[in-house]
Amino acid sequence: MPPVLTSPLVSTQWLADHLGADELVVLDASVHTAGVGQTMTWSSAQDSYEQRGHVPGARYADLVTDFSTPDADLPFTRPSAEHFERAARALGITNTSTVVVYDDSVGEWSARLWWIFRSFGFDDVAVLDGGFVKWRDEGRPVRIGSLKNRPVDAAEAFFAGEERPLWADRSRVERAVDGSQPAALVLAADETVLGTEHPPLVPGTTPITLGRVIDQDSNALRRRAALADVFAPVLAADEIVTYCGVGSAACVDALALTVLGHDHVQVYDGSLADWWRREPEPIAS
Repeated sequence: MPPVLTSPLVSTQWLADHLGADELVVLDASVHTAGVGQTMTWSSAQDSYEQRGHVPGARYADLVTDFSTPDADLPFTRPSAEHFERAARALGITNTSTVVVYDDSVGEWSARLWWIFRSFGFDDVAVLDGGFVKWRDEGRPVRIGSLKNRPVDAAEAFFAGEERPLWADRSRVERAVDGSQPAALVLAADETVLGTEHPPLVPGTTPITLGRVIDQDSNALRRRAALADVFAPVLAADEIVTYCGVGSAACVDALALTVLGHDHVQVYDGSLADWWRREPEPIAS
């Protein structure tokens, strides 16, 4: 029997207690960045996964290529169902797996992969609260080297479900801006990541950056009551759209809102990388 998830988050102790369980798949979704703002670049963290270590038994999930659309105009464009299925199958995931995702940063990459799984109807997935940073800092076991993925029998092949409306596009954001389809617009990226000089943000934005959502001491999400205070300006909105630079940090805010029980959250796929490609239409007076 695979472990049963009761929350979008699992603790380091939960993962330690369930390592090696039947049908548990642990994924390291780390991505490494360089630069800021419009000059930022992204690269696979597989070398770090192999050489600096990972949670024992964890498999490396490459968000840069395998879980994004190859050759898309924007980085980290969400994958098609077929591309997602191939990537999941290659990691030995089946529809009866329980998946736990982490990264070696503040959780934006693990939250992104978690959101992708959920968007294709797969709910047996959770984020390791505090990620590899918390796991390592607690002195828990770390393994060096790569892990050979278990081949999946054709009868066990992973199939994506119908895509859920968990993503927003530019048109949806524009309707939120002009008021024709209201939604609270939440920016997750910190200004230090966006750079000191950048084009305007989406009008009407409420900044709720990762520094306010992640506890700096534990690297985990802040406690529920603290999160409720942080998100108080937008929690009453019927719909919320989160965004950032490319749609990664936005998934941490989406995760926090899900923990708080908000059922109508979308992530702007492409985020500012898409918004800044052309000037928005003027808002009618």
